[in-house]
Amino acid sequence: QVQLVESGGGLVQPGGSLRLSCVASGIIFSNFPMGWYRQAPGKQRELVASITRGGSTNYSYSVKGRFTISRDNAKNTVYLQMNSLKPEDTAVYYCNARASWEYWGEGTQVTVAS
Repeated sequence: QVQLVESGGGLVQPGGSLRLSCVASGIIFSNFPMGWYRQAPGKQRELVASITRGGSTNYSYSVKGRFTISRDNAKNTVYLQMNSLKPEDTAVYYCNARASWEYWGEGTQVTVAS
C-alpha cells in the first residue's frame, strides 16, 4: 500500500519559515520524481516545486528564491523549506509522486498570518 505522509505545516507569521516533510512508503522512492503542490481556498491546485530522480529542481515563479525542495532517498523523504513566507502562501500543501503511476498525500495546512 502506497502512502505519502506530509508533516510540518502550521501557523506562522509573515516573514517566517517552515519546513515540510513528506515520507513515502510502498514505492521505490528513488524511482519517482517528486513534487509539492498547494491549493488555497477557492483556487485550483498548483505546482509549487518539483525535483527529479537526479535532483534537478523546478519552482513556480511565485516561490522561486524563497522555497527550496530537496530529497533524501535513504529516508524516502522529500522536503520543502519555505522562507520569507507571505499571507498568499496560505494553502494546503500536498506531496506528489509521479512516474508510471501517480500518488498524493493527504496534505498539510500552512497558514501565514499575523
